[in-house]
Amino acid sequence: RLALLAKALGHPARIGIVRLLQANASCAGGDIVDRVGLAQSTTAEHLRILRAAGIVLGEADGPRTAYSLNPAMLAPLADFLAALAEPSGDDGLSSV
Repeated sequence: RLALLAKALGHPARIGIVRLLQANASCAGGDIVDRVGLAQSTTAEHLRILRAAGIVLGEADGPRTAYSLNPAMLAPLADFLAALAEPSGDDGLSSV
Protein backbone atom coordinates (compact mmCIF):
# COMPACT_ATOMS: atom_id res chain seq x y z
CA ARG A 1 0.00 0.00 0.00
CA LEU A 2 2.78 2.41 0.92
CA ALA A 3 4.62 1.59 -2.29
CA LEU A 4 1.52 2.41 -4.35
CA LEU A 5 1.16 5.75 -2.60
CA ALA A 6 4.84 6.54 -3.03
CA LYS A 7 4.72 5.59 -6.70
CA ALA A 8 1.68 7.80 -7.29
CA LEU A 9 3.50 10.70 -5.63
CA GLY A 10 6.71 9.97 -7.52
CA HIS A 11 6.48 12.84 -10.01
CA PRO A 12 7.04 16.55 -9.33
CA ALA A 13 3.81 17.52 -11.12
CA ARG A 14 1.78 15.18 -8.92
CA ILE A 15 3.43 16.60 -5.80
CA GLY A 16 2.47 20.04 -7.10
CA ILE A 17 -1.14 18.95 -7.58
CA VAL A 18 -1.28 17.51 -4.06
CA ARG A 19 0.16 20.71 -2.61
CA LEU A 20 -2.37 22.76 -4.57
CA LEU A 21 -5.22 20.63 -3.27
CA GLN A 22 -3.80 20.82 0.25
CA ALA A 23 -4.00 24.61 0.06
CA ASN A 24 -7.49 24.57 -1.51
CA ALA A 25 -10.23 22.32 -0.15
CA SER A 26 -11.54 21.78 -3.68
CA CYS A 27 -10.28 22.79 -7.09
CA ALA A 28 -11.78 22.50 -10.58
CA GLY A 29 -9.80 20.57 -13.16
CA GLY A 30 -9.35 23.63 -15.36
CA ASP A 31 -7.95 25.60 -12.43
CA ILE A 32 -5.47 22.80 -11.73
CA VAL A 33 -4.35 22.90 -15.38
CA ASP A 34 -3.83 26.67 -15.13
CA ARG A 35 -1.89 26.47 -11.85
CA VAL A 36 0.28 23.47 -12.74
CA GLY A 37 1.23 24.92 -16.11
CA LEU A 38 1.13 21.66 -18.05
CA ALA A 39 -1.05 20.67 -20.99
CA GLN A 40 -4.59 19.64 -20.14
CA SER A 41 -3.99 16.06 -21.28
CA THR A 42 -0.80 15.78 -19.20
CA THR A 43 -2.52 17.19 -16.11
CA ALA A 44 -5.47 14.84 -16.66
CA GLU A 45 -3.08 11.86 -16.73
CA HIS A 46 -1.46 12.97 -13.46
CA LEU A 47 -4.92 13.38 -11.89
CA ARG A 48 -5.88 9.91 -13.16
CA ILE A 49 -2.86 8.38 -11.42
CA LEU A 50 -3.59 10.23 -8.17
CA ARG A 51 -7.25 9.17 -8.34
CA ALA A 52 -6.33 5.54 -9.04
CA ALA A 53 -4.17 5.54 -5.90
CA GLY A 54 -7.06 7.06 -3.94
CA ILE A 55 -5.06 10.17 -3.03
CA VAL A 56 -7.37 12.50 -4.94
CA LEU A 57 -11.13 12.39 -5.16
CA GLY A 58 -13.08 13.79 -8.09
CA GLU A 59 -16.70 14.87 -7.96
CA ALA A 60 -18.57 15.72 -11.14
CA ASP A 61 -20.24 19.13 -11.04
CA GLY A 62 -21.99 19.43 -14.37
CA PRO A 63 -19.38 19.46 -17.13
CA ARG A 64 -16.60 20.17 -14.62
CA THR A 65 -14.94 17.97 -12.03
CA ALA A 66 -14.01 19.28 -8.60
CA TYR A 67 -10.94 17.61 -7.14
CA SER A 68 -9.98 17.31 -3.47
CA LEU A 69 -7.51 15.36 -1.34
CA ASN A 70 -8.48 12.17 0.42
CA PRO A 71 -6.65 12.62 3.76
CA ALA A 72 -7.64 9.14 4.97
CA MET A 73 -5.65 7.64 2.11
CA LEU A 74 -2.57 9.70 2.95
CA ALA A 75 -2.64 8.87 6.68
CA PRO A 76 -0.67 5.58 6.38
CA LEU A 77 2.05 7.36 4.40
CA ALA A 78 2.18 10.20 6.94
CA ASP A 79 2.45 7.65 9.76
CA PHE A 80 5.24 5.82 7.96
CA LEU A 81 7.21 9.01 7.35
CA ALA A 82 6.76 10.10 10.97
CA ALA A 83 8.04 6.70 12.12
CA LEU A 84 11.16 7.14 9.97
CA ALA A 85 12.02 10.23 11.98
CA GLU A 86 12.11 8.15 15.17
CA PRO A 87 14.71 5.35 15.26
CA SER A 88 13.14 2.16 16.56
CA GLY A 89 15.95 -0.40 16.44
CA ASP A 90 13.72 -2.60 14.25
CA ASP A 91 15.30 -3.52 10.91
CA GLY A 92 11.88 -3.20 9.25
CA LEU A 93 12.37 -6.33 7.17
CA SER A 94 9.84 -8.45 9.03
CA SER A 95 6.95 -6.52 7.43
CA VAL A 96 8.25 -6.57 3.84
